[in-house]
Amino acid sequence: MNTSQSSDMLTPQAEKILKIQRMQDFLFHKTTLFFALSVLITLLGIIISLVINAWPALKAFGPGFFFTVEWDIINGQFGGLIAIFGTVVTALIALLIAVPLSFGVAVFLTETCPIPLRRPLGTAVELLAAVPSIIYGMFGLFIFAPLYAEYIQPALAATLGQIPGVHYLFAGAFNGIGILCAGLILAMMILPFIASVMRDVFEIVPPVLKESAYGIGCTTWEVVNKIVLPYTKTGVIGGIMLGLGRALGETMAVTFVIGNAHKLSASLFAPGNSIASTLANEFGEAEPGLHFSSLFALGLALFVITFIVLALAKLMLARMEAGQGKKT
Repeated sequence: MNTSQSSDMLTPQAEKILKIQRMQDFLFHKTTLFFALSVLITLLGIIISLVINAWPALKAFGPGFFFTVEWDIINGQFGGLIAIFGTVVTALIALLIAVPLSFGVAVFLTETCPIPLRRPLGTAVELLAAVPSIIYGMFGLFIFAPLYAEYIQPALAATLGQIPGVHYLFAGAFNGIGILCAGLILAMMILPFIASVMRDVFEIVPPVLKESAYGIGCTTWEVVNKIVLPYTKTGVIGGIMLGLGRALGETMAVTFVIGNAHKLSASLFAPGNSIASTLANEFGEAEPGLHFSSLFALGLALFVITFIVLALAKLMLARMEAGQGKKT
């Protein structure tokens, strides 16, 4: 019996219900398609607007715009290297600090934390993620920066600053604000994001896998290293990328503590600038022309940096999955 014969045997009421269901499926499919396409259209609109507005600066300065340190508003000479350098370095510092700490927090909450403390501590981590960035900036400028200048900078200069080859990274005046201070504040900001994602993905590991590993005598570290991490590697990397995305684009907190100086220095103690802080400080007062266009070029650079980071993360995941497939 084919479909047409079976539909002929349906009662009028059943046929009416079937038509309604087909219409609902059609509307649902088109609605979700529209939502998906709207994201793509929005992304294309952002790219097009950035390119159009940045084009005068790119035409005037060429690709050298991204490798030039000059930022002279009066003489109309602009280069984005200082802001790009500050953005990348502060984000890397934040990741180097936040990722190990986030991993430790997530492992503690899912593996070794007493059960009565898991919910309060987990809620506290999530509340840290909800704190507005300007609060982190105020905390960094008025509380953390003085302590950083008085205790942390001298300690770093007396220890790491004495090691040949890296001593130049920890040289300079102890003024409390600069590239390293901004990186530390960013680490505080992205830590709860990464820790929350890691905790959530660690919790989805089937208990039977961990119980089996414990049953054959594995330690907690061996269970985490051999069972939990391979099972959740996609989610872990996703959480790290989420934190990196916020670190790259953070504006107010970085503006408070980075120093907002258009100069390039090898020292992490020296003040600097980032793309986001440059846009926040100058976009409102920029007049149409090369200055205005150069700010859009910086925004385009930030977009490209984020795209490259996400592409590398996808490539790394693909290689990890391919390697896992070969092992199995």
